[in-house]
Amino acid sequence: MNSLELRQKIEQNLLTISPENLKFIDEFVEFIKYKQETSLSEKTNYKPASGCSILRHAGTWVGDDLEECLKLVSQN
Repeated sequence: MNSLELRQKIEQNLLTISPENLKFIDEFVEFIKYKQETSLSEKTNYKPASGCSILRHAGTWVGDDLEECLKLVSQN
């Protein structure tokens, strides 16, 4: 079904909808238009993870249980 046929089908279906439900349909269409406009205007600023943040902490230890942790690791 092409776009024109789909529009005609929707128009025909709208003729049978109650006035109360037409209001819901109108609100839904406005919502879809809003979502479409906002998704087109938003730019995705995706930056892949580089691992730099974890490398800043590599080789450092905070705490007084280093020896206890090393023993635990060597036992397993």
